[in-house]
Amino acid sequence: MADATISVTHLAERERYRADLADDDSGPVEVGYIDYTTDGDHLALTHTVIYDRWGGRGFAAELVKQVLDDIRANGRSVVPVCTYVASYLEKHPEYSDLVAS
Repeated sequence: MADATISVTHLAERERYRADLADDDSGPVEVGYIDYTTDGDHLALTHTVIYDRWGGRGFAAELVKQVLDDIRANGRSVVPVCTYVASYLEKHPEYSDLVAS
């Protein structure tokens, strides 16, 4: 699984994006998530978690990227409450247009 990629599922009813890793033996395995709250068209990304077992593999960055892409595709904006998301946005100015003013 060293070169594995995650798939991200939007769980709107829980205000969460879940990151899963495909596992041929037992189905998808949850590796982490991003929680958010909603205020109109703004999503405040409040908490990013990658479980310890899956840390250090770039999954957090991939999760944030896929979440930001989803937010963009849905014409919404983001409020980066989570420090990891804020740091990611600083390093990736191509997403600066998504930050709510």
